[in-house]
Amino acid sequence: MAKATWRSVDGIVLLNKPIGLSSNQALQRVRRLYQAAKAGHTGALDPLATGMLPLCLGEATKFSQYLLDADKRYLTCIQLGKRTTTGDREGEVLTEEPIPTLTDDELEVVFDKFRGEIEQIPPMYSALKHEGKPLYEYARQGIVIERKRRRVIISNLTLISRTEDTLTLDIQCSKGTYIRTIGEDIGEVLGCGAHLHSLHRISTAGYLPENMMTLEEFESIAEQGYEALDSHLISMDTAVEHFVKVDIPKVDSLDMMFGRTIPSPVSLEHETVIRMYDHESQRFLGLGQINGTTIRPYRLVNTSEFSL
Repeated sequence: MAKATWRSVDGIVLLNKPIGLSSNQALQRVRRLYQAAKAGHTGALDPLATGMLPLCLGEATKFSQYLLDADKRYLTCIQLGKRTTTGDREGEVLTEEPIPTLTDDELEVVFDKFRGEIEQIPPMYSALKHEGKPLYEYARQGIVIERKRRRVIISNLTLISRTEDTLTLDIQCSKGTYIRTIGEDIGEVLGCGAHLHSLHRISTAGYLPENMMTLEEFESIAEQGYEALDSHLISMDTAVEHFVKVDIPKVDSLDMMFGRTIPSPVSLEHETVIRMYDHESQRFLGLGQINGTTIRPYRLVNTSEFSL
């Protein structure tokens, strides 16, 4: 594809991130293919991890926080019997312990400790920041920073398969969950230690795994031009589908776009965020806050090309 200047392009890309790339490296690769003037990802995956990384282009970046806050689903393989410095296979082995022989029923008793609302201490080898610097930078210097426990919700934890020294788990969890920590903590309960061998994000915010594509697939499509690439963009309003949909009469849409409060076509008892669409064109306008009988703008899409 010929060299082009940055362009205005809006939507969400579902990338199947390959192993070895940071989330930002993957983002920049896709951004260059689209020549998108604006782009951002929705929650980092470690270089060791693969799988779904939603990328927001253009106006979709205004709604990236909702994908960052959404539940995630992972397939992970935990290596039993070895603790490492990083909690994954890339670290140095600290200890090796014999692995207990357990039945599936006995394992389920262990897994029950990690279902529902649990507390975690974020690992030192993480991107969580302390005084503006990621924890992993302190860890590489041998400095341990005290971290506060945080509550997360594990809505599903299912054993998919097992060998003598590995457990493969399907985990659905709330934002901020460290799967690596779950692996390490399971190892501690078993008394043998453990570390993360592999991690694949199956889904974010309910997006289907079959809709994500690899970098190689995007690069191949890019050879056909922007129109082919753009056909694989997902509408930005899918990031906020959990909000109530309200159609705005055409006469009020322009006022809303100028930041004015407008009368609400529906009445809700409690103030809440809604997603708004122009009644006639069904074009997504953005988010508003409804309070009784009025709606005020909250997060609007740039509609400079929107003919009202």
